[in-house]
Amino acid sequence: MKTNSDARTIALDVLTRVDQGAYADLALDAALTRLIHLDPRDKGLATELVYGVLRQRGRLDFALGRLCHQPFEKIESKIRNILRIGAYQMLQLERVPVSAAVNTAVELARGAQLERATGFINGILRSLGRTLAEIPWPDPEKKPLRHLVDVLSLPEWLAARWLAEYGAEKAIELATAMLAPAPFTVRVNTLLISRAEFLAALVEAGHLAEVCTYSPDGVIIRERSTAPLAGHNEGWFQPQDEASQLIARLLHPQAGEQILDACSAPGGKTTHIAALTANRATILACDLHPQRVQMVASGARRLDAQGISTRACDLTAPPKDLAAMRFDRVLLDAPCSGLGVLRRNPEIRWRRSPESISEMAVEQGRLLRSCAKLVKNGGILLYSVCTLTPEETQDVIEPFLVEHPEFVRDDLRSFFPEWSELFDEQGALATFPQRHHGMDAFSAVRLRRVE
Repeated sequence: MKTNSDARTIALDVLTRVDQGAYADLALDAALTRLIHLDPRDKGLATELVYGVLRQRGRLDFALGRLCHQPFEKIESKIRNILRIGAYQMLQLERVPVSAAVNTAVELARGAQLERATGFINGILRSLGRTLAEIPWPDPEKKPLRHLVDVLSLPEWLAARWLAEYGAEKAIELATAMLAPAPFTVRVNTLLISRAEFLAALVEAGHLAEVCTYSPDGVIIRERSTAPLAGHNEGWFQPQDEASQLIARLLHPQAGEQILDACSAPGGKTTHIAALTANRATILACDLHPQRVQMVASGARRLDAQGISTRACDLTAPPKDLAAMRFDRVLLDAPCSGLGVLRRNPEIRWRRSPESISEMAVEQGRLLRSCAKLVKNGGILLYSVCTLTPEETQDVIEPFLVEHPEFVRDDLRSFFPEWSELFDEQGALATFPQRHHGMDAFSAVRLRRVE
């Protein structure tokens, strides 16, 4: 019981911190790093509980809410999370008996100094255990909105939006894909090792892996053995989704060029640019926050990515010396709503709102206009976001092109015919996990300065 209790305590602590504004991946990593002697099985269960509860929160709240005499959202935050941890085990983890899920939830409440709530928690979870087969899940055909909210765990505003944009069938397919765990995908650092050599090392260590469908540098690790991944300390790979790996290739950087990565942290695309130019480009990697710039520099050292200088600055109002510079290629991987990476950052679905998307779109437009000034005549500006909202994609690009006739769109289908299925009717990248072999949802438009 000690092993399970420790894992559940960690999960509760992380979920509580997420409710207070922390990012799940950073909070969980910090918790597990502090507990260096924790059994790997505990780490696995804690991770499963944190990400599982965040992904399935709408479904869990629907199952639990019908058993409460007050609105579920009115219950104290920590008690809600204890109930969710218990319900997740009942609904999603077949290996955990109902009795164990109930008992450990009660013990978890006691450990959290919530003795006053143990009777309530015990009663709700026991009722849930008795009625698992009777939960009235909304029918996808008769009640698609409620199915998206109460079964597929979308916030109601996003469920309504996807229904309007895609129709019921496609919205449900997208929501289902976003509910599944993302594949563990890495980019092979070809500065140090070939993909074939890296795959051979993985197989030798007992891992099950395969090449990505589209990215020439990508590997999906399907199952891990007990051995560590080959080459982590040596810089042989960088964890990076396949869609994200396509961005630097769409920029098409060349050796000898001056390249700006405008919003570079954490640095995966920056170091990919270096690899694609065999360390023979001059790359300036900027980000707003100094600590995130340090992440870029640290990652570059680990991967032996050279020619990269870093700078913390606000590119909506760049310093005079930077404003006077001109680059052959500029990558603007703009801060966005992140709705395309809900599988990796499940807390995002509970934090975003229509208002926050509109605010981000305004900031994206400012960044795009500012970065455009830094592009040489004949140069390239690639705008990318890990989301799929019109406000952050076409509604940013179209007014920009009206205001800046010196820029034209590249139809990427002409440049990358092997990826034609990944582009929309205007030649912009538009990937979806349910359509494109499990990739994250990314959007990218390439602009060329023609004056």
